[in-house]
Amino acid sequence: MRLTLRTDYALRALIYLGTRARRLCTIQEIAGAYSLPKTHVMKVINELARHGYVQTLRGKNGGVRLNVEAASINVGSVVRDMEGDLAVMGCLSQTGFCRIEGCCVLQRALREATRAFLATLDGYTLADLLVSRPALARRLGVRDAPGAPVRA
Repeated sequence: MRLTLRTDYALRALIYLGTRARRLCTIQEIAGAYSLPKTHVMKVINELARHGYVQTLRGKNGGVRLNVEAASINVGSVVRDMEGDLAVMGCLSQTGFCRIEGCCVLQRALREATRAFLATLDGYTLADLLVSRPALARRLGVRDAPGAPVRA
């Protein structure tokens, strides 16, 4: 299973915001922390806001932050929301895609694998991904995360 860059960036953005403990930060900060294109991060943040994971505030003192507690953000749900179609082959998303549909064991195996993949992700929340918050904060250059050392 391969996830799109959109999902990758969304999960990274949530991890960054999770290290900030609901403080406002900018899209530029997130993009800079991971060396990602700002325009891509902006699109991902808008999608995360649309799904209610983050709150965006416009204006001079605006920014973005988690809209809910990290423990209530399920990783599997984020993946489903960002990906839309998780079909790894055409036969999983379209009826009549393949001549052997209906008697193909591969189709069933791929459905089972996708369910198992998502079930594993469903067992994690953003809070689980933030267990090493101080180390994450150091690597991302976040200076004011709880438990993170303050650098001058």
